[in-house]
Amino acid sequence: MNSKAELQDKVSERYGEGALQRQEALCCPVDYDSSLLELLPAEIVERDYGCGDPSRYVQQGDTVLDLGSGGGKICYMAAQLVGQGGRVIGVDMTDEMLDLARRHQSDMAAKLGEDRVEFLKGYIQDLALDVAAEERYIKEHPDGSEEELQQWWAQQRTEQPLVANDSIDLVVSNCVLNLVGESDRRQMIEGIFRVLKPGGRVAISDIVSDEIVPQHLRDNDELWTGCISGAFQEQQFAQTFLDAGFVLVNYDKWDQQPWQVVEGIEFRAITLMALKPLPKQRLDIGQAVIYKGPYSEVHDDEGHVYPRGIRIAVSDRGFELLTGGPLKGDFIGINPAIPKAATEFCAPAGTTRPASETKGSEHVSGSGSSCC
Repeated sequence: MNSKAELQDKVSERYGEGALQRQEALCCPVDYDSSLLELLPAEIVERDYGCGDPSRYVQQGDTVLDLGSGGGKICYMAAQLVGQGGRVIGVDMTDEMLDLARRHQSDMAAKLGEDRVEFLKGYIQDLALDVAAEERYIKEHPDGSEEELQQWWAQQRTEQPLVANDSIDLVVSNCVLNLVGESDRRQMIEGIFRVLKPGGRVAISDIVSDEIVPQHLRDNDELWTGCISGAFQEQQFAQTFLDAGFVLVNYDKWDQQPWQVVEGIEFRAITLMALKPLPKQRLDIGQAVIYKGPYSEVHDDEGHVYPRGIRIAVSDRGFELLTGGPLKGDFIGINPAIPKAATEFCAPAGTTRPASETKGSEHVSGSGSSCC
């Protein structure tokens, strides 16, 4: 089994080569928005390696963080979508990829009308460590002790983390999380949670396996660096985000056919979405939601139940998540005509909201239109 450092070196070496010359083995077929590719230099488009298009989840005004940004393709696509005032940050550990991305930064800024993109050297499993600053420190202190370096690490992570706490609206990644060693994955997902603003989103395109990958395949460097044997198992991937505190975890994209089949194990491209919950106190101001169907009822990860067609009492936080998040098309939101005085929300799961409390109010639905 490779050490952390050996694994990082092997991944960096393979993708460093991919920055200089296209490697077909690292690619899944992806149907990108061609209108967003028109502004991009050909070498960035040609030397991009991914399995999905997380740029389609970008919204105007977002601050976007791209993990394992490579040559900058997704970053430069996202920069066109965030618009003026938006920002895109790419993090990558491979110098050749960073050089490729930065080489075109001034030209892309001219095309966009402003410089909205920044590329940082770092490890996606440690979004607090500024690797470029670390390299400068080591160069300036060639005789420094390991203890001094450890002290510098602790101070830098706390006082000047590579990516600040609660600073990102959307974290995206394109077929990179599977390259991180298993012992670092919990720290990686917790780091994503840390940097997101409350209510922030993730859109992670990656490879999952239908079965747990056996150790002898995980020890195969060619398969690991090729985004295959390091794949999360499909149930494990979603559970990892739930364990870190994310809500509304769901698979939005799921390829019909596997990308690769190795020893009978199917490796498939997916895109996972999730939200960092809002931390505010749950208040009861008289709101309700109705689950539209088609299922008889649904349950969320916090133990709430929503039977079809029934007005269920929700907190202000729950109302915001269900009517403004990715599930907004599945629920009808009902605000009270006359808001009640806010109290702590403590209703048991499945508590109904009487129609008498919401008469005269507007019903908000994420889809459909009025017949009048």
